[in-house]
Amino acid sequence: MVNPVVVGVDGSPSSLAAVEVAAREAALRGAQLRLVHAFGGPSVRVPPRVRPWSPATAGLREMVDGTLAEAERRAHGAAPRVEVARDVTVGEPVTVLEIESRTASLVVIGSRGLSAFGSLLLGSTGVHLAAHGRCPVLVVRGGPDPAGPVLLAADGSPAGEEAVAFAFAEASLRGADLLALHVWSTRTERAYDGPADPPFVTYDEDHLHAEEERVLAEALSGHRERHPEVTVRSRLVRGRVRASLIDASGGAQLVVAGARGRGGFRGLLLGSVSQALLHHAHCPVAVVRASGATGAGRGR
Repeated sequence: MVNPVVVGVDGSPSSLAAVEVAAREAALRGAQLRLVHAFGGPSVRVPPRVRPWSPATAGLREMVDGTLAEAERRAHGAAPRVEVARDVTVGEPVTVLEIESRTASLVVIGSRGLSAFGSLLLGSTGVHLAAHGRCPVLVVRGGPDPAGPVLLAADGSPAGEEAVAFAFAEASLRGADLLALHVWSTRTERAYDGPADPPFVTYDEDHLHAEEERVLAEALSGHRERHPEVTVRSRLVRGRVRASLIDASGGAQLVVAGARGRGGFRGLLLGSVSQALLHHAHCPVAVVRASGATGAGRGR
């Protein structure tokens, strides 16, 4: 049985857009769609010793029921045959969705919620879930190109292996091409392993280019054979990683990245590339953590 697709619902335009995306994802997987509304948090407080659905909170109940009814209407509009379940839970939204991610195949959220400050491009819920979620997290943002490819941020790291698998599966489900983009440079931090190595070195650029081609080929190895129905395009780009991926996302319908990749600082659960995409990509972003990932890993 396929685990459900979970979507966080708070009534904001962003969350309702996420509902539509989540409904289509659930339909593609043959999965149930779970509409999850977390009752609580900084924006809504239940009075002490009052049950959530007591007379003192009757108006709030009507508001939540109305929000979920609209979300269900939007879900069926996007995917008429999808099975929809509602879940209202007491708790902080980020905690509730993190728990939901343990038994979900995918968690979908909007890029902004009702409780987010207007100056933020991405609510704290999205960043936290991308770093701590137990399943892939899809943040709905930007204006995707429906005819564009699924864009894979391929870095060749072991931590990114599950992101590669997810990207291939997603391209197969959507009937889309897969564009695997690997960005490299001769910048010092990519050229040596630690502070004991010399900060100024001479590069054999042809050798580095060939090595990065090998890294990209190995990252895709095996997945092509498991998904022969997916048309794969590989692209090797020399430049800045974050800027190159953000630029490429402008022509994609989805960008997929691992939570962290090669290089960076130890202890980061979410790398700088993933964070940059979550904040600035021109289309929805799926972040995939490696199974069993902990804070002891490396972040890029």
